[in-house]
Amino acid sequence: MVGAARPDGARGRIDKRQAILDGAFTIFARDGYHTAGMDAIAAEAKVAKHTLYNHFGDKENLFREVVAALSDQALARNLAAVEQLREQGDLAAMLTETGRCLAECYCDERSSALRRLLHSEITTMPDLLDIVRDRASDRVNDALAARLARLALAGRLDLGGDPAIAAEQFGALLTGSLEARSRLGTRKIPQAELRAVAGQAAATFLRAFGTES
Repeated sequence: MVGAARPDGARGRIDKRQAILDGAFTIFARDGYHTAGMDAIAAEAKVAKHTLYNHFGDKENLFREVVAALSDQALARNLAAVEQLREQGDLAAMLTETGRCLAECYCDERSSALRRLLHSEITTMPDLLDIVRDRASDRVNDALAARLARLALAGRLDLGGDPAIAAEQFGALLTGSLEARSRLGTRKIPQAELRAVAGQAAATFLRAFGTES
């Protein structure tokens, strides 16, 4: 009976940890890192204040763990978008749909809040960028580069060199426009506009790297 109780205890600890991360994100996104208080985070997560310290040690470490958790969530959504690129099918349509899904991920509330937090704290905690790159952005770019390389091997793209650079350039075609249109994440971009941005990015990318007339 004692052995059977352990999974429930472990599950409860995991659930409590996730509740803290969710609550901390809400408070950090609303108040900013420096203004956010552990009392407010505990109240939002519906746990005792000492539970925060038991799980995460201090506010700075909790903040880093929130950034890591958000990066992991973003990775899963972005990889699902990249998986739509295949060797067969309408390449312009696939690139556009992949771009639209990546744009949705980039513009969603959590991703926008994460970027605002990074911008505000990067000078005092420069390792935050490494967390995001190691856990999300670099891995997404690698996955996109691998898909583009397959398309190049199939003769559908001429990348002229490193697929990773081509992947970065496709991402830049999306994010550069989205940052301006979203007013640095403070304006919600309508779906039709996201599709238009993705279509324009795909068309520009194919003019540079496409082999099909």
